Amino acid sequence: MFTNVLVGVDGRPGGRDAIALAELLAAPAADLTLAHVYGGAWMLGRAAALLLVGERGYSEQLLAQEVVAAASRAALTVSWPSRSVGRGLHELAEEREADLLVVGSRRRGIVETVLTGDHTLASLNGAPCAVAIAPSGYGRNERRLDNVGVGDDGSAEGEQALQAARELAVRHRSAISALSVVSLQSIPTGNVGPAPDWTEMTARLIDGERHRLQGLDGVEGRAIYGEPDAELARFGEDLDLLIVGSRGYGPLGRLFSGSTSTYLARHVNCPLLVLSRTARPASA
Repeated sequence: MFTNVLVGVDGRPGGRDAIALAELLAAPAADLTLAHVYGGAWMLGRAAALLLVGERGYSEQLLAQEVVAAASRAALTVSWPSRSVGRGLHELAEEREADLLVVGSRRRGIVETVLTGDHTLASLNGAPCAVAIAPSGYGRNERRLDNVGVGDDGSAEGEQALQAARELAVRHRSAISALSVVSLQSIPTGNVGPAPDWTEMTARLIDGERHRLQGLDGVEGRAIYGEPDAELARFGEDLDLLIVGSRGYGPLGRLFSGSTSTYLARHVNCPLLVLSRTARPASA
């Protein structure tokens, strides 16, 4: 679980969805910080200074209201000036040494609008912590982590995701399931000699993955053939949380740059947790 959690809020329901998810993922004694980024496209000169003073006052008032809405846990607050929300959250995650950044998702909201802008992508690439995305409306529903799913392909990133699932399961008594998706890209190439039997090679890979998953203690695992993004999204339909690892330079570098995680951020119905290579479970 996570001990230093940063939550992006903006006074809209998406921010409260993020708070609700953060409370489930954070360790019991974790520091929870609600962050509001203000400033946008700054003007130059004296007018800019006056504008920022007014925006800071609004930001602090907004955060005070969000703290009341998140009455189930005492939270710190921070107002942060930046040219974009994405850049500001990145700067805050670095300064506060956060191990988890949580944002909400809504149509034309923080994910589809803010986090898909070119400037925001450039600034968030390489975020030094894990990233969680709460689906739209998450804060209004009953929130449990009874079923936690992991995208596990046998890589170091998959092992990291599984370790995070195990830590959450201890607290929430969650059932853990793992899915390995064998795709065309999984099949080795470059063989010299007769053309390979793709059907046989695929079946062999799936059998190997099933055998590996069966050896995971306390995990219900299955291996299938398909496209990883679509199959993982389908996998998430029956989950309370989907955890995947990132091979990029931090979760957002890969999450929002055309990867499987990009697809999941836009299509999966359950909360999504993306772990970076630098993110570590609290016990580590």
